[in-house]
Amino acid sequence: MSTDRTALFGAREGNEGIVRCDACPVLCRIRPGRSGACSRYANQDGALIRTDPLVLMQRTVETGGETVPFLEGSEDWAGGLAPREEIFVSAIGAGTTYPDYKPAPFIVGSRHAGVDTVTVVTEGIFSYCGLKVKIDTDRHLGPETAAVRVDGEQIGHVTTAEYGSQMLSLGGVRHLTGGSKREGNVTCAAMLTLCNKGAVEVSIDGGAKLVLQAGQAPIVDGVPERRMRVGCGSAAIGIFAQQWHGHVDEVIVVDDHITGVLSEHQAGKCLDVPPSGIRVRGRRSTPGRYFQVAHPGNGWGGTDIKDPLAVIESIDPKTAWPGLRLLLTSTTGEDHLYVELDEALRPVPVPIPSAVLKTVERIGENCEPAMTSVLFMAGAGGSLRAGVTENPVLLTREVQRSLVRVTIGGAPCTLWPGGGITVMADVLRVPDGAFGYVPTPALVAPIEFTLRADLYARLGGHVDHAVPLEQLLADHGDAARQEAWMEVNPWPAP
Repeated sequence: MSTDRTALFGAREGNEGIVRCDACPVLCRIRPGRSGACSRYANQDGALIRTDPLVLMQRTVETGGETVPFLEGSEDWAGGLAPREEIFVSAIGAGTTYPDYKPAPFIVGSRHAGVDTVTVVTEGIFSYCGLKVKIDTDRHLGPETAAVRVDGEQIGHVTTAEYGSQMLSLGGVRHLTGGSKREGNVTCAAMLTLCNKGAVEVSIDGGAKLVLQAGQAPIVDGVPERRMRVGCGSAAIGIFAQQWHGHVDEVIVVDDHITGVLSEHQAGKCLDVPPSGIRVRGRRSTPGRYFQVAHPGNGWGGTDIKDPLAVIESIDPKTAWPGLRLLLTSTTGEDHLYVELDEALRPVPVPIPSAVLKTVERIGENCEPAMTSVLFMAGAGGSLRAGVTENPVLLTREVQRSLVRVTIGGAPCTLWPGGGITVMADVLRVPDGAFGYVPTPALVAPIEFTLRADLYARLGGHVDHAVPLEQLLADHGDAARQEAWMEVNPWPAP
């Protein structure tokens, strides 16, 4: 267990040493030696304490041509970390401001590049939060708006597909609190696992079963996805047309969205590729680009096609010729077929020439590894802002003006335009174990606000509660968990 820095929260009840925790709306009554429902707070000898340590993140800097780590003993310092500005006090393990009236657990003053700064840290209780999940695959996962379920409970839905990826929207207040109690608990548990980089199995109504895990290849119906497509069928034609030129007479790149045909495509026209007389199914958009060649599915190019020759609607005998060389390929190159037309202009599979095979391999070479990305998205509401300043709208305005740096466990956030503080962060850039929950249900996530000290004072910040970094390290450094700064993240300077 950690130190008693959160003993100011909660209240004793009766003579049995029971402490009521007011760190969230559940208001657990915790007996001595026990923890609350969320396991984040416990009763130690009648005092409410935070069970997880505060996380301090440090980075190395280059001074005088050598890299100097700020570690134990680097100054006249007997604690765990040297009191330098390259130590970032994260909100992981900090505690919460609930029920809104009190300042954030830690308001830390330090200097960066000669500028006095303040970092306000708190663990936010987010009922209004969700996940945006990007799944690199061409495979059909389910109809748009179809329910995404865990253990039979809907936790989200399929949303609009993006280039080379299928997208899910999970969580949100309606699933956390707007349905049954079980729906809320299942949603919260699934989100927590995904945020903490664990694996979750989901099913999509009318679609696939998936195993999702941030940073890992998605598993679709038991099969790990290998490649993210290089582009749509039309894009593939444009990219590889010159490499096909002279080796084949026609190429059809099968794709659920835009199937490409080399001889009709502008890229083929620029290379003087003659018409082949091969017409594909679907709705012709612009030259060489066809929509709706098939239905979505787990076949070639995200379609339901298993036999690629089924995309051919007709072959014009006035234009085509015996011996015409035709390559059919998917947008990843994992599926391909090479045929030549016989005397009756029927496509006959033949061994693929090495030069043509190299072009297919080049498609695969240009496909990035398929991965699952999980972005945490939340709105910073009253308890967060009131813990920073007495007049929260001033904080909101300065965040929107980019004068306040918002981070999630040190990870950079994308701020959505418009009102409020709605942020989004990649969970892979957040330290392990940073997310928690409360059984309302809601997720608990670290959030930090870093700004200039003079601006903090002008915002009506809780300056009386600010402590120098050196004092925080002296008081809590020994009990804190030390982690290296993730170099992929920019240092949160205002």
